[in-house]
Amino acid sequence: MSLFSAEARPAGMADLVGLLCGPGRIERFGAGDTARLDVPLPWPGRERALRALAAARSVTLRPAPPENEDDDGSLRSAYRRDLVGLARTWTCPAGAKRIPPGFQLDGAVLRLWALAAGMTDLRGGYVLLLDPSAPWTHGPLVAATTRVGLPPARLEAGEHGAPGPALRIGGARRLARLAELVGPEPVALRPGDWPRCHGRPAA
Repeated sequence: MSLFSAEARPAGMADLVGLLCGPGRIERFGAGDTARLDVPLPWPGRERALRALAAARSVTLRPAPPENEDDDGSLRSAYRRDLVGLARTWTCPAGAKRIPPGFQLDGAVLRLWALAAGMTDLRGGYVLLLDPSAPWTHGPLVAATTRVGLPPARLEAGEHGAPGPALRIGGARRLARLAELVGPEPVALRPGDWPRCHGRPAA
């Protein structure tokens, strides 16, 4: 087992930053002594698995209603005091999302990122969605993904079928590395939702 794989250490609340690598958000309320997670759902059918992974980290996610007709809805936590540290690290004083200096990915964080915002693309690679409203976070996430042995291609919305800006992992060795890091497929996912290392290598 890789020292960086999702199963190499016990689940912890710090793993929830994987939800923030993609389009997920964290916001503080009022005086800033509580914060909540908001996780958009770009693809259907993952709610059960996402809620289970969050529950394993002592956080309950519940469905939130769509904000407009183009919104597919999201999963949202309650405002909680124990999320404030995460919010301080991942947002600037004005409230915008940021990637903390020296951010390091591991399998547990990648597992949550893949589940919330990952999908096999039209050519057999794997894409991890980025936050379209925080383009300044994309470069640091390219660097963090490269440091963990998964140098990605950067995609714009529409490339390879990605619905938004994304990082693409391609090539048999990198896909095998990604599959090793994120661990076994969660239950009840559709084909193509989870990284796989078998089959025809992706270009």
